[in-house]
Amino acid sequence: MTKEQVLKKFNEHAATYDEQRKKLIPCFDDFYSIPISLIESAKEKPTVLDIGAGTGLFSACLKEKFPEAQLTLIDLSEKMLEVAQQRFQDEDIDYVTADYTTYKFEQTFDIIISSLSIHHLSDEEKRKLYQNVYTWLNPDGIFINADQVLGHTPFIDSMYKQDWWQKISASGLTKEQLEAARERTKLDRMSTLQQQLNWLTESGFDDIDCVYKYFNFVVLVGRKGAIN
Repeated sequence: MTKEQVLKKFNEHAATYDEQRKKLIPCFDDFYSIPISLIESAKEKPTVLDIGAGTGLFSACLKEKFPEAQLTLIDLSEKMLEVAQQRFQDEDIDYVTADYTTYKFEQTFDIIISSLSIHHLSDEEKRKLYQNVYTWLNPDGIFINADQVLGHTPFIDSMYKQDWWQKISASGLTKEQLEAARERTKLDRMSTLQQQLNWLTESGFDDIDCVYKYFNFVVLVGRKGAIN
């Protein structure tokens, strides 16, 4: 799948994306609450970058903990960001419609988050992105990626996918919604958990961990060390 196809697919589903999240993510509550519980900042108004921000769901969770956070949301899909703008109608937020793998930021951030976006990138793009994220962070900054990973063997990966399909099939989604969800999986270019932990290490992050795992849904964390 090309990025143009990813863009087209997410533009098509922007209006209904949020309402289906809890049914498409069997571990929804943990998946979004656990990463937020880990984020700490000494600043009252931390600068936050949400890469692949989509409708701003993850940013909304972070805003509950840091109401004064200064947010920048970047996404390829203008339709998804339009939904985010409706969500944050009265908030002073920067919106960037662009490809975050090539975009040049003019500032650095205290916190960088991402949710269910990076798995659409190729291995090499992921590796390069993690390097970029490290440079975009301020010292003592934290990066949290809540995403999906490939099973480390074909059997394990098949088991993950089968479990997911069984659960969403029993979730109450319509036949059309299920088919659309299956179609969107064709956009996935997932890498294994170990590969991504290795790439974070190579990029220079400290305190790297997978703090949560539910089949192929994971929460990864890495910290940029302070400059002595």
